[in-house]
Parts: sequence; C-alpha cells; structure tokens
Amino acid sequence: MTRTTYYVASTLDGFIADEHDALDWLFRQQIDDDGPMGYPAFISGIGALLMGSTTYEWVRTHDDVAGGWPYEQPCWVFTHRDLPRIEGADLRFASGDVAEVWPEVLAAAGGSGVWVVGGGGLASQVAAAGLLDEVIVSIAPVALGAGRPLLTEALDLRLVDLARNGDFACARYDVVRPTG
Repeated sequence: MTRTTYYVASTLDGFIADEHDALDWLFRQQIDDDGPMGYPAFISGIGALLMGSTTYEWVRTHDDVAGGWPYEQPCWVFTHRDLPRIEGADLRFASGDVAEVWPEVLAAAGGSGVWVVGGGGLASQVAAAGLLDEVIVSIAPVALGAGRPLLTEALDLRLVDLARNGDFACARYDVVRPTG
C-alpha cells in the first residue's frame, strides 16, 4: 500500500527555510545518514515525489549542494508559472488541485511511497485533500524567528516514533483523519 509522507527538516520554531528561502541553518547541523529516520533508508522506499515551485527552484539553483538533480523518481512540481526544465529529470509540472493528478502519481509510484518534498503549503494541500498519511520531521536546534512555515494549515497528528539523530530530534507522526 502506498503511503504519502511529508519528510522534512524544521527549525525548533517551525520553519523549513528562512525568509530568503535559505537553508544555511540546516547544513550547519550534524546528522547520521544511516541513523534513525535517515535519508537513504527513507528515499529507498519512494516511487514518486511532489514538490512546490520554491523547493524546485532551490534544488535547481543549488546543484553545488545537491550534486545536480538528485532524484531518479518522477517528480510533480506544483506551480502557477513557467519554470525551466532540468535535462534528464523526470519532471511533470502541474497546477491546481493535487487530487487531479493523484491517480497518475499513484500509478508512477508503483506501490512505493510518495514523498511530499516541500514546502509547507503543498504539504498542507495534500493533507487537506486527505492524501497525506504521515509526517516525518527532523527538528534542528535552531530558531529563526521567521521564514517558510512547516505547515500552513491546521493538522492533527499522532506521534508514533521519536529518536535522536545527531543534532536533530526526529519524530514520525501519523496523520489523524476526521471520522464521519
């Protein structure tokens, strides 16, 4: 069964980037890739990605950090503007309701997971559509005071796992869906 996960790093005060979309705070932290809730184990179970345009632009323009387009999986980029393509990347640009492309996303995932890469607005849209199953957040010991929020809408969660990985407090939550 395909699970949809918002896998993200956040500051202690709930921001995924500063007000200039910078991630300097993130790269100063120590983490063990093979430790609890580490990236290699997570990405190995992912078959498709959803990404907001700001996240896409950050990855595209920071190939010195990410080593070029780092994903082999098909990626849906949600945007309301024309964005440059990255040669060799399996990109599908979409706008509007995530539910409209959801059957195509599930088919591409082929039973593997779907990763909501970012940002908080897109993750909130996926949750509001009832499509988000879990949130895995690695919380850095940093407070920014302002920036891009972890989520932009209210969401009820249930803690299912908690661990320390280097400088991060890592938490896995199931999304609590309303009944009735």
